[in-house]
Amino acid sequence: MSRYVIRPDVAIALARDEAVIRDEHELLAPTLLRSQVLSELYKAVRDGELSQQEAENAIGYVRRLRLRLLGDRVLQSVAWDVADQLDWPDTFDAEYVALTRLQADALVTLDERLAHAARRLVAVASIDDLT
Repeated sequence: MSRYVIRPDVAIALARDEAVIRDEHELLAPTLLRSQVLSELYKAVRDGELSQQEAENAIGYVRRLRLRLLGDRVLQSVAWDVADQLDWPDTFDAEYVALTRLQADALVTLDERLAHAARRLVAVASIDDLT
């Protein structure tokens, strides 16, 4: 079984395609993923990029994902260290990298800037590896 940490961009892309995740994969994310997905979809509706129904469908898809959400003190401590090490202005992306470092085989993101920086600390996989 492979363990992948997914970011909100990946969760939303999976929802858009109604992708089926391979049974042998376990998906992980920091607990903040839910709020970030909700915020991104809300913003997309406000900007006219999605209908409210499309956003609600995507939220439903993400809720149905076999996704283990984590957010304990150890994760937060490692996220702090990751953000400091990579000289990031906040710890949001660092939580995804930290969780990958602690419990997963690879991070999956569509953000090339993040992928490039994260590769210094963890393996990075593509969204195609999940389906």
